[in-house]
Amino acid sequence: MAAFHEILFPLEVALGASGGPERLTEVVTTASGREERNSRLSDSRRRWDAGYGVKTLAALAEVVAFFEERRGRLYGFRWRDRLDHSSAPPGMEASPFDQVIGTGDGTRAAYRLRKAYGALHAPYARAITKPVAGSARVAVDGLERIEGTHFSVDATTGEITFSAAAIPPAAAVVTAGFSFDVPVRFDTDFLEVNLSAFAAGDIPRIPVIEIRE
Repeated sequence: MAAFHEILFPLEVALGASGGPERLTEVVTTASGREERNSRLSDSRRRWDAGYGVKTLAALAEVVAFFEERRGRLYGFRWRDRLDHSSAPPGMEASPFDQVIGTGDGTRAAYRLRKAYGALHAPYARAITKPVAGSARVAVDGLERIEGTHFSVDATTGEITFSAAAIPPAAAVVTAGFSFDVPVRFDTDFLEVNLSAFAAGDIPRIPVIEIRE
C-alpha cells in the first residue's frame, strides 16, 4: 500500500463518527419490469464522517493537526470502527476460534486474517489487513497456538506465519480471533473550520474513506 502511516486516528473522535459499509450495485429494469442487478465491486468500502465525533475545540485542533501531518488525502492511516473492530460479536472477547482462516496442507505456512459476514445465502469474507498488534489468537484443529513460539503476525498486512515446526498438518482447520483497524485516508484536501458555527453546535465535515492495497 502506497503512502501509509501506521498511526491510529484520534480514538475518541473516531468512536463518535457516523458511517459504515458501502456497496456499488447496478440495477437495470427490463421492459417486462424485471430487474437485473450486478455488483460492480467484489468488496464493500467503508466511509465515515468524523465530524460527528468532534465535541470540543481541543478535539478539533487534534484532528486538524492529524490532517496536516497526513497532508490531506496523501497518507493513509488506521481507523477504529466502533461497531466492527473485532472477530467476535459485539460485547464478546475475541477467541482463537472466532474465524476460519484456512485449512492446512502440511506445507503451507502463511495464512491471511479474514472475517466472515453471514453464513447461509451468500457469506462475505472480508480481508483483515490491519490487526491490532498483540491481539491475534490462533488455533489449529481446536488447539490454541502461542504467538512468538508457533506463529508470528504481521500487523501491517494481516498475515499469519507459522514456524517450521508448527506448520498446520493436512486437513487441519486454522482459526483465529483478533481486534483490527481499517486502513483509510481523508476524502478531502480541505477542512472547512468555522469556529463560530462550531460554538453554536454545528460540526465540521471530516470525510474518511477506506483504502485497499
